[in-house]
Amino acid sequence: MKQNSRIFLVLTLLFFLIPLLVLAAQSFSAPWRFQTGAGLDWELRSYEQLLQNPMLWKATFTSIWIGFVVLLLNVLIGVFTGKALTTVPFKGKPWVEALLLSPILIPVLAIAMGLHIFMIRAGLADTALGVIIIHLVPTVPYSIKVFHNSYQQIGRAMLEQPHILGSGFFRQLFTVELPLLKPALRSVTFLTIVISLSQYAITAVIGGGRVLTLPLVFFPFLENADASVMSAFSLWFAAIPVWMYILVEAAILLLPYSRLPWRNKR
Repeated sequence: MKQNSRIFLVLTLLFFLIPLLVLAAQSFSAPWRFQTGAGLDWELRSYEQLLQNPMLWKATFTSIWIGFVVLLLNVLIGVFTGKALTTVPFKGKPWVEALLLSPILIPVLAIAMGLHIFMIRAGLADTALGVIIIHLVPTVPYSIKVFHNSYQQIGRAMLEQPHILGSGFFRQLFTVELPLLKPALRSVTFLTIVISLSQYAITAVIGGGRVLTLPLVFFPFLENADASVMSAFSLWFAAIPVWMYILVEAAILLLPYSRLPWRNKR
């Protein structure tokens, strides 16, 4: 056990902490190359240049609220679909599960190109709503799979007990199921936020450049070939999902399940 812990610590240092420290050092200094032997020239120029860009703030707020909406829809779809796949017996269930997970196997850009024609006709192209819908394609299958596995671990017997005792639908959902689904909620939150924030191609196709998110701002910064500015932007980009995850985690921990105003109805 100790050896495994040491291996995990070494891998964490090599693949996460050390690159992150190097990135942070580069963001607070002038561009440098370690092979030259020159020291770091500490400065805040990269962050000043980064924060003065109005596109950055607009893209940040757009990415955050789109990410939260996509997360909420993923939780709603994942919870009810995962519960239905666990508790409702019907023929062809394996085929339905395979169909729900199929977007993972198909290149999402191919799906986006096909949906783009539909969204143009439906008036959803070049809109935030269209971007939200297309972000559900690569995220919902994971959410359904995570919640389905969690409901299977809970078991049908546990899910039937509150109903037998007279608990209403919402009371059972908020006081029994969601507390037991906390690990699944955390997993879905992490996956959904990271996947949604990192989408560039499908956002550009469906949003048409009018829905500005952080990945769309990344490439103009990349063109200036300034390593310090790129490092600062990378840290900014990486901090957004971390803070979003912290907010959701606080909501999960502080949500007063037992005080919700739902009452049993017999």
